[in-house]
Amino acid sequence: MVGAVASFFVAGAGWIGAATFAIVGTLVMIHSILRYRIWTYEVREDALYLERGVLTRVRTVVPYVRIQHVDASRGPVERSVGLASSVVYTAGTRGADVTIPGLTSERADDMQERLKQLAILADGDDAV
Repeated sequence: MVGAVASFFVAGAGWIGAATFAIVGTLVMIHSILRYRIWTYEVREDALYLERGVLTRVRTVVPYVRIQHVDASRGPVERSVGLASSVVYTAGTRGADVTIPGLTSERADDMQERLKQLAILADGDDAV
């Protein structure tokens, strides 16, 4: 009797674990789709403009004169699929960086160089 009850809970625990894994995986996938469904950026004359989010829309304006430095970042997952991110660090305290994900490696390098040049033009030779 005890063996039958124990095997029921062990068999049930495997089913519960698989169901929990499937539910959490689905929620993570939905979150990723909603988070990156709207993600745009535009390099204009005076500033870098970003807009992102579906449920909560966030619009960010980064004036070139505020840019401290720009990194082209390639994590292990990004490298495995041939992507990179540009990270723009601005003058400020908390949250003083903006990341543009999902760029090709060449595009991230070009973005880094372009933003560097625009920051130098906006602030003189001291910038970046």
